[in-house]
Amino acid sequence: MFKNVFISTLVSILFNTAIAGLLTVISFEESFWINFVFSQCIGLSIYAINSTVMCHIADKRWRLMTLMFTFPGSIMFGVTLAAWLTGAGDWSDPKAWVAVVIGLFFGGIGSITYLLSQRIEQLDAEVKQRRLNEMESEKRQMEAQLKMLQAQIEPHFLFNTLANVSGLIDSDPTMAKKLLERLNDWLRIALVRARSDNATLGDELEMLENYLQILKIRFGERLRWTMDVEGAARSRSFPPMLLQPLVENAVRHGIEPKIGGGEIIIRTTLGEEVFRIEVSDTGAGLLNKDSAGTGLANVRARLATLFGERGRLMLEGNDNGGVTAILELPR
Repeated sequence: MFKNVFISTLVSILFNTAIAGLLTVISFEESFWINFVFSQCIGLSIYAINSTVMCHIADKRWRLMTLMFTFPGSIMFGVTLAAWLTGAGDWSDPKAWVAVVIGLFFGGIGSITYLLSQRIEQLDAEVKQRRLNEMESEKRQMEAQLKMLQAQIEPHFLFNTLANVSGLIDSDPTMAKKLLERLNDWLRIALVRARSDNATLGDELEMLENYLQILKIRFGERLRWTMDVEGAARSRSFPPMLLQPLVENAVRHGIEPKIGGGEIIIRTTLGEEVFRIEVSDTGAGLLNKDSAGTGLANVRARLATLFGERGRLMLEGNDNGGVTAILELPR
C-alpha cells in the first residue's frame, strides 16, 4: 500500500510540475516558482483530500455527493495555502479566481485520468481472477475425469483375478491362496499410487511387476516379461495407471490367444523432446487396431487430458508377430 501511495504522490507532483511549466510558457505568471507552488498546493490538495474521501466512504452515492463539495473545496484550500506561502495576492486578486478555474480544469483532467486508471486496474484484476477461477475449474474437471478413467481400469483386472480365484478354490486351494496374497499386495500399492500426484515411472513399473506376478500364477511359463528401462527413465515423473492398460491389452489380445504364450518387453527411450515408452509382445497380434476395447481408449483420453496433442499412443504390428504399443510423452 505504501508503495502505491508513493507512486501516486510522485505522479501527482510530476503532473503539477508540468502544469506549472505550461502556465509559465503562456505567461500566466512570470515566475515559474510562483506557478510551481500554486500548482503543487492545488494539485496535492486535490489528491490528498479527495483520495482520503474515496478511501473512507464505501457507498458510491455518498462518496459522489461528498466529492461535489470536497473537490472545489480542496482547490480553494490549495489556492489559499499557495497565496500564504508565496505572498502573491489574496482572494481580492482576480488571478486567485482564475487559479481556481484552472485548478478545476486540470484537477478534473487529473481526477478523470486517475479514476480511469483505477478502473482499468480493477478490470484487469477481475479478468485475472476470472482466468484463475476458470483454470481452477478446468483443473478440477480434469482431475475428476482422470479419476473416472482410472476407476474404469481397476475393476476389469479385479473381476478377472477374483474369477480366477473362484475357479482355483476347489481345484487348487494353495494356488488360490497364493493368488489372493498377490492380489492383496497389488491392491495395497495400486490404491495408493493410483491416487497420487507424484508417481514416477519406477513406481509404475514396480506395480506392473506385481501385476505380472499375479498373471504368472494363471499363465505359468506361457507368460514371460522383460523390462529394459534405464535408471534416468525410472526416476521420471509419470502418470499413475497409464502403463497397465497397455500390458493388459498385450496379455489379453497377444499372449492369451497364442498356444505357446509369449513375452512382453517394456523399453524406454529418452529423446531430446519426447519420452518414448514401448510395450511390445510376441503374441498373436491384433487383426484390427481398433479391437482393443476401452483400455486403449481410456489411455488416449487420459493422454489428451494431461498433455493435449503432445501425448500420443500408437499401435504397430511386429514383423515376427505380436504388437507394439508406443507411448510418446513430452519430455
